[in-house]
Amino acid sequence: MELLEKLAAIKVRWDEISDQLTHPDIISDQKKYIRLNKEYSDLRDIVEIYLEYDEMISNINTNKDLIHNDKDPEMREMAKKELDELLSKKEPLEEKIKLLLIPADPADNKNALVEIRAGTGGDEASIFAGDLYKMYEKFAETRNWKMELIDFSPGTTGGYKEIIFSLSGNKVYGIMKYESGVHRVQRVPVTETQGRVHTSAASVVVLPEADDFDIELKETDIRKDTYCSSGPGGQSVNTTYSAVRLTHEPTGVVATCQDQKSQIKNYEKALRVLKARIYEIEYRKYLDEVSSKRKTMVSTGDRSAKIRTYNYSQGRITDHRIALSLFNLPNFMNGDIYEMIDALQVAENIEKLKEGVAFEDK
Repeated sequence: MELLEKLAAIKVRWDEISDQLTHPDIISDQKKYIRLNKEYSDLRDIVEIYLEYDEMISNINTNKDLIHNDKDPEMREMAKKELDELLSKKEPLEEKIKLLLIPADPADNKNALVEIRAGTGGDEASIFAGDLYKMYEKFAETRNWKMELIDFSPGTTGGYKEIIFSLSGNKVYGIMKYESGVHRVQRVPVTETQGRVHTSAASVVVLPEADDFDIELKETDIRKDTYCSSGPGGQSVNTTYSAVRLTHEPTGVVATCQDQKSQIKNYEKALRVLKARIYEIEYRKYLDEVSSKRKTMVSTGDRSAKIRTYNYSQGRITDHRIALSLFNLPNFMNGDIYEMIDALQVAENIEKLKEGVAFEDK
């Protein structure tokens, strides 16, 4: 049986990892130990359901044998009742297994860096970027995630021209990755005097935050420039060289931070952003490979794609990737966005199942 064989192979791999994790040479190699421990943890749910499924198949075969071969009518009747009950549970369990076997995005368990930038629409775009930031801030609170501001550039009449922050918690990137793309808003701006509806936009980029063992950065490859901070910050603004710009010379990737008064703290934050952007170069190759096989592409993070429209006059949010509209805009902007994200996850899983990737070897 193909499904049972697939699960049995995973169990063998799980046992192999369990044995390797006790070896002194693995324990002394932190990178390898962390990677194996993560794989061991990721496979646990599949192994548990495999043991349940294997026992169910065994009981089904036992009851079929009793029905056909046992001479006691009462025993055959009991076997038939138990078989019917087992068969009624078999298909739902198999569907659950298929979902578990869908290959996960390799970055799903990581924390995330989120960058929101005002796009077309002038001051209204900056205000909308600020609204999106508040929306994610409240969503993070509902998930018990830790949120940390990295850097920002305020808009002239409110909101942000650009804001970067980190989110830490359980499977943050696997949830937030669906937010990457262009978000469009249709509403009457506070700056509009004649009550006309304007269309503005802000882009959201969600990056998986690189762990120390994901990439190796040489200090000699990083150029550090310091300059005076601009914007809010008190007396230190424009008087001390606390702002930091880091350039990874081999790739040309740049990261800046001026949020803190301390140059050291700005350096640490800028380095996190730099690592994430460099890690994304390799991660993007994975996404490009996925995009060549899939139609909906709900999680590729195509930065130029218009993914969602927020229509204030109708109280409607429409996600264009799955053509889903919700009519709870006030609650949505207050952080109640999981219904949309859940629908996007379901759509992606359905597509993967149609492709049959659940039974492909990784």
